Amino acid sequence: MAIGLEQQLWASADILRGKMDASEYKNYLLGLIFYKYLSDSQLREVYEQENGKAALFPSRSEQYNGLMEWYTEEPEELEEIIRLQTGYFIKPEQLFYTYRQKADSYEFNLTDLQEGFNELERQGEEFNGLFADIDLNSTKLGSNAQQRNVTITEVLRALDEIDLFEHDGDVIGDAYEYLIGQFASSAGKKAGEFYTPQAVSHIMSEITSISQENRAPFHIYDPTMGSGSLMLNIRRYLMNPNQVHYHGQELNTTTFNLARMNLILHGVDKARMNLNNGDTLDADWPTEEPHQFDSVVMNPPYSAKWSAADKFLSDQRFERFGKLAPKSKADFSFLLHGFYHLKDTGTMGIVLPHGVLFRGAAEGTIRQALLEMGAIDAVIGLPANIFYGTSIPTTVIILKKNRSNRDVLFIDASNEFTKQKNQNLLSQKHIEKIIATYKGRQAIEKYAYVANFEELAANDFNLNIPRYVDTFEEEEAIDLVDNSQSLTSINQEINDSEKVMLSLIAHLETSDGNKEIIEAIKNTL
Repeated sequence: MAIGLEQQLWASADILRGKMDASEYKNYLLGLIFYKYLSDSQLREVYEQENGKAALFPSRSEQYNGLMEWYTEEPEELEEIIRLQTGYFIKPEQLFYTYRQKADSYEFNLTDLQEGFNELERQGEEFNGLFADIDLNSTKLGSNAQQRNVTITEVLRALDEIDLFEHDGDVIGDAYEYLIGQFASSAGKKAGEFYTPQAVSHIMSEITSISQENRAPFHIYDPTMGSGSLMLNIRRYLMNPNQVHYHGQELNTTTFNLARMNLILHGVDKARMNLNNGDTLDADWPTEEPHQFDSVVMNPPYSAKWSAADKFLSDQRFERFGKLAPKSKADFSFLLHGFYHLKDTGTMGIVLPHGVLFRGAAEGTIRQALLEMGAIDAVIGLPANIFYGTSIPTTVIILKKNRSNRDVLFIDASNEFTKQKNQNLLSQKHIEKIIATYKGRQAIEKYAYVANFEELAANDFNLNIPRYVDTFEEEEAIDLVDNSQSLTSINQEINDSEKVMLSLIAHLETSDGNKEIIEAIKNTL
């Protein structure tokens, strides 16, 4: 991460933190970061069009001057070329750089920024509605237009100090994830709607990419995508990261827009982005090709409610299991939806609460059916308090189709974490141990166990991890004889001390001036 990046992001948040809560101010910051990225990218594109590929770029003022020279002479030509290269064109007067210059000269006006947002949203489906959650007329920014102007001016100045292109552009993702993390840590359980900790994302991404590293194109699907970061992580473990196609669905419109921004910020072009704003359980999506994927990753809302209507018994996602997840706990509905959309050669990873491992009734029936078909490949127990907004321990379930056997690898990683003030963290060494254990698929005392199908059946298909991985630590045996001798010795020391004390009291009693002191000492004995 760039030096000073976190400080500038924190400073920007600080301007708004006293005016509104985190769930609101993140909309302004993420939207403005996104707009700045597109603006600064355009300046760089114009410079490279005129001067060729650049290892080092001149200052933005020089880039802006070059853009203005071209725009003054051939505005239509410039706009056409930049649109072909980037898919959008921001007018010079609407660039983030221009707004910053106006802010410094006290000429900035919120209406100009609003028009910049509106103009960009009109430039294609991928931008439509992206800035809908940024209310520049909100009284929380200030009670009047002048105060609101001042607030946004300060935010613009703080954000404009960030160079989004340091470290070959990786800082873009760092900035985005930092803001997401800050929002999540102060937004309570709402954060679970869109944020999966990087450590958990790392585990799921690496595991679901195993044996598929060379596949191209690679299609990944997240039916509860939140900010999209869980999908984006897969690129780190593939040989052809620029040939990854992202398919994702999200119910919350605000969070859906965050995902769209996130993918664009990470350089995903429109042709590789297939996103939908909708209810994953209510109606199947996607139904067009492709509708099955190399990797399926999910962190759905835990034990959410759903209709469990009879119509779903004939839904191709659920019908083969004969039962539906209960109305009060949709966990298995999400799992079966994702499993339906998994290719025969693919791997799926889903984060769920531990209840899915052992609850009975309909959930028990579904779990047994999955085990009988060999669908459950591994169960990984994670530590408590690693997710924002919930302290409960969770499990990552790995699923595959057409496995050659029906055994299940159990990994109990619940006791291996780095404890911090408010959150437990999985460090790199903890992550690497989980991945290595998954690949090795061997029993490790008090950590991992491979249960064959007969064992699973004997346990009534209960997958509660302690049934298979014994982490019990015996307490050290107490030596009663040794303890008795120690107590005798301590009692003797007490008796000796009392004798010394009484001797001192007797000596003090010879002096009249010590009566009050003597009484106080006696009362303590």
